[in-house]
Amino acid sequence: MKKILALTMAVAMSLSLAACGGNGGSASSNKGGASSGTPSSASGSQGGDASSAQPSGGADISVYTNAYFAPFEYYDGTDIAGVDVDVMNMVGEKLGRKVVYTNVEFGTIIDTVSAGKLADVGAAGITITDSRKELVDFSDPYFTSVQYVIYPAGSMTPDGTDGDVSYILWDSLAGKKIGVQADTTGDIYVDMEINAADGDDYDLGRDGVLLNSGAEETRYDSAQLAADAVGAGQVDVVVVDYLPASYIVEKNSGFECAALYYAAGVDGAEAPSPTEEQYAICVTKGQDELLAAINGVLADLGEDGINDLVMKHMGLE
Repeated sequence: MKKILALTMAVAMSLSLAACGGNGGSASSNKGGASSGTPSSASGSQGGDASSAQPSGGADISVYTNAYFAPFEYYDGTDIAGVDVDVMNMVGEKLGRKVVYTNVEFGTIIDTVSAGKLADVGAAGITITDSRKELVDFSDPYFTSVQYVIYPAGSMTPDGTDGDVSYILWDSLAGKKIGVQADTTGDIYVDMEINAADGDDYDLGRDGVLLNSGAEETRYDSAQLAADAVGAGQVDVVVVDYLPASYIVEKNSGFECAALYYAAGVDGAEAPSPTEEQYAICVTKGQDELLAAINGVLADLGEDGINDLVMKHMGLE
């Protein structure tokens, strides 16, 4: 069975204290999200201080992000902070170039980076998919995640456990109103599971597990807004990546979350199995020097370095 890759022991022990519990993701350096408010820009420096500029050794590096996907990007006051910001600040220092961040709608990032006019880089907890690879070049993956479901405390019972991970089967979402953050992989998965028939071509998902089940999808500008809609009774659950789910449950009372698994037998699996996806940073095709610098920083950080950044931005260091 496909297993969720473990975080380093320190990260796993710390994150297991959150309401979601268990190991839902891992750094995956060198083994190969989000919403919008009003668009805004900030200059970065190493360490995530978005108010200080890099010494300029060339043109500014324009990074499009979505600052509602903590811990990978979020607002710290008026500055954009997060794991991806720290990584790109290190890239800026490596190249001697100023890094400028712009908060935009998540769904615009890939196309804008592909065009190469307004943005050189997309850094927003972006999952690698085949269709996205046709438009942009991706760095080496640096984090492996799974989809989680957020629900009102006590309203659902996990269908099982996989090690220390509690999971709910996709089948258990039949008939439910499901909130997602628009254009994220949670949106892609839910849309596919509700609407895909046999033979449909999708990047992700398992051919319509929720087809004709009565499940409905509602898209929101951020996962937090989707969670607010659960509290308001507008949707029943939210589907989102593991760490943002953990962050929302930790910061908002009255919620629980669990991993989303496919039932045994789906795609021939002998036991229940999770979704799995890899995050990477994308660049405009042909930006080979910039891509090499990003991969160099990710290699220097390694798994331990990425996990340290995750802990830092989850407030667990």
